[in-house]
Amino acid sequence: MIIVIIAGGSGTRLWPLSTPDYPKHLLKINGDGRSLLQQTYDRSRKLTDTIYVVSDHSHIEHVRQQLPDLPQEAFIVEPGRRGTANCIVAALSCISKGHDQQETIAFIHADHYIRDNEGFVHSFHLAERVAIKANRIVLVGVEPDRPATGFGYIEKGGLLEGQTLTYNVKSFKEKPDYQTAKSYLKSGNYLWNCGYFLGSLATFLASMEQYAPELAGHYQKLLTAPQEDYETTYLAFKPEAIDYALIEKVPDLLVVPATFDWMDLGSFNDLSKAVTSDGQGNYLKGTNIETEEVKNSFIYSEEDKPIAVIGLDNVAVVNTPHGLLVTRKDLSQRVGDVSKRLEKNDPGV
Repeated sequence: MIIVIIAGGSGTRLWPLSTPDYPKHLLKINGDGRSLLQQTYDRSRKLTDTIYVVSDHSHIEHVRQQLPDLPQEAFIVEPGRRGTANCIVAALSCISKGHDQQETIAFIHADHYIRDNEGFVHSFHLAERVAIKANRIVLVGVEPDRPATGFGYIEKGGLLEGQTLTYNVKSFKEKPDYQTAKSYLKSGNYLWNCGYFLGSLATFLASMEQYAPELAGHYQKLLTAPQEDYETTYLAFKPEAIDYALIEKVPDLLVVPATFDWMDLGSFNDLSKAVTSDGQGNYLKGTNIETEEVKNSFIYSEEDKPIAVIGLDNVAVVNTPHGLLVTRKDLSQRVGDVSKRLEKNDPGV
């Protein structure tokens, strides 16, 4: 198996802890001394020694520094962000130059938080076996444990013949409202779409040629572009998400339910669930922080100036050299939009 770790992202949703030049997958945010990217790499090593990392040029040096064991040819650099579709096409064009077309490629993300590494390995081994046997693209979906409105969903169809843990994909659902999400959870027929999928290079190329000819064209252009023209060629592509550009157009997808825990740390509300809190539900990190009558809060500081938080519940207070954030945790999904507005006013944010 070949694993491709997608380590892009603009870092806006966890601002000011995360920034475009140092996005969240580079952060050590759950206390074990390894960044999310490094944890993803550690999990991947349990599956294979053949690992590639796709990352934007803005922070590729940080990525290289965090993964010193990988050879230079394992880093695939995007000249600029052009969406996950072109990111994946760039990876496929690179991999095709040195690997057999029948070898399975798994795409995973660097900024997800997973504790059960053995479950992760089990799920991907199963998905790999199915992808090889069926010659189809196989997704790994996560069993929902709450009616989440911030994720897309995969609707399961019938079981693949001869299999007990592999389903045909019936449909994809956009991020639902709360009542719809409750109905999805109650039915047991839906999985969270976490963006994990596998298939052979030959399967991906055949799928692109049939269902996404524009992406197939991008693949050919990158494959044949001289090194001096690569950046210009890539930057000419229209930004696209792989879900819309390819995955949701393929009619014979399969999905394997994950046997591991999974968290997309898309807000400080999510992040507060991934760290160890005290008896009052508070997480404090930094020097010179004082609290009084504070509950269920995330308080983080990278500077020496005193911080006092009094009489608050359900808040995130984040202080870094890039800025200061104070928000209710349940509204912290709005941070991305606010940080983008701040960046327009001050490009250094």
